[in-house]
Amino acid sequence: MAEFALPKNSKIKKGKHHAAPAGAGKTRKFKIYRYDPDTGDNPRTDTFEVDTDDCGTMVLDALIKIKGDTDSSLTFRRSCREGICGSCAMNIDGTNTLACTKPIDEVRGEVRIYPLPHLPVIKDLVPDMSTFYAQYTSIEPWLKTDSPPPANRERLQSPKDREKLDGLYECIMCACCSTACPSYWWNGDRYLGPAILLQAYRWLVDSRDESTGERLDDLEDPFRLYRCHTIMNCTRTCPKNLNPAKAIGEIKKMMVARR
Repeated sequence: MAEFALPKNSKIKKGKHHAAPAGAGKTRKFKIYRYDPDTGDNPRTDTFEVDTDDCGTMVLDALIKIKGDTDSSLTFRRSCREGICGSCAMNIDGTNTLACTKPIDEVRGEVRIYPLPHLPVIKDLVPDMSTFYAQYTSIEPWLKTDSPPPANRERLQSPKDREKLDGLYECIMCACCSTACPSYWWNGDRYLGPAILLQAYRWLVDSRDESTGERLDDLEDPFRLYRCHTIMNCTRTCPKNLNPAKAIGEIKKMMVARR
């Protein structure tokens, strides 16, 4: 189980147990992290018994059912329910993933659900992503050009150049990879982390972008890029099956090639 950013001098205590309703069919236990900073109480884990015959097949379906039927105060993010938006990223059964694409039946025993590791918790399963998004903004994730745009058409690239973006543009910024990275845990204020560096590489290899040198200059820093130790947690946990570690390695190769 990964570590979590807990309030100072606090520990997770055992919370409430919510039994399944009478007549429930197939029941599963969901052990869920709860924390409300407004109360001043320590974090706890509540256990909910859910009739899985009466809800969808994904972990997010169970969370929605718990919130709707048992405890309306349970707080979590969700939106598309299609594995596209990344809103419902959380730690399920010890692995960072998306609740909307994680089948309940893939988890043995009780389903343990925690917020993404090593981020401040706003409430329950909602982490504070402010630093993560600020780091994303810092790499200027948009097309940067000095030449004027072509007249009456968009900027084109060859199919071969377009293929270089495969495995990069699909990133949904869920932060599963970055919050699985020990280097990001310890140096998250300075190290950009796997997700942001994958996004940085996406623009470095875009044939239409004309600021490669400037982008590499911005990454040339002992912490922003070079805290990666190729542990590969990022690649193993990515719910979109991308390879942030490879992207980081390619950036390092670009750094060497220009010297």
